[in-house]
Amino acid sequence: MTKSLAGADVARRINAELPGSIVESHDGDVRIELSSIQNVARFLKDTEGLEFSFLSSITAVDYVEHFELVYHLVSLKFNQSIILKANCYGRDELTAPSVCDVWRGADFQEREVWDLFGIRFEGHPNLKRILLWEGFPGHPLRKDYLGQDP
Repeated sequence: MTKSLAGADVARRINAELPGSIVESHDGDVRIELSSIQNVARFLKDTEGLEFSFLSSITAVDYVEHFELVYHLVSLKFNQSIILKANCYGRDELTAPSVCDVWRGADFQEREVWDLFGIRFEGHPNLKRILLWEGFPGHPLRKDYLGQDP
């Protein structure tokens, strides 16, 4: 089992290198600015002593007033984990930077979030539906999805 790093400690390290990227931190997670996802991801992966080389999962949560992107990261070298979160505001034309160029494992996970929540990942090399067919109406894990018959 991995040890969850203190969010405040990780936030301090990120803020020292990338000022203005941190929104807040808690016990096991760090909330960052949406526009900083790529820079923070690269910092967490490439920085000696952190080396979060494995992206365990990406998902989203629909809170009606905003969407929350959640990234679970693991440092295999140090057997440590941290959770990154970023808010994505609005209901239409939602976008977030892709982290596929940082972790190749983000490919299918970002496609799944796009398919089910409708958050478009800018810079993704092949963003298309992964679970539902092309032409499926809407994104079924959104709270405003009406569940029309296809």
